Amino acid sequence: MISPEQCRAARALLNWTQADLASRVSISAVSIRAFEKGGEMRDSNQKLLRLTFEQAGIQFIPENGGGAGVRMARPKASLDGKRPEDLNATNDD
Repeated sequence: MISPEQCRAARALLNWTQADLASRVSISAVSIRAFEKGGEMRDSNQKLLRLTFEQAGIQFIPENGGGAGVRMARPKASLDGKRPEDLNATNDD
């Protein structure tokens, strides 16, 4: 599932308002607001929130003793380019 704190953090990383998220998942902004304040939300709706965030590039971090969280996924390297850490004077075109 997803916690209210993870929902707020994921929205912040994506710079989405509650209304933005609501329009993407077809759940009312009122329901999202209530959930983020600690209210109940059906498991199916929590799964939908999580899937929507994951499709937007959010990764969910499990508890693992350090606290659950979220982060942005690292962008995939371009197929025709070099990663910044691999750039140097010898491969400078």
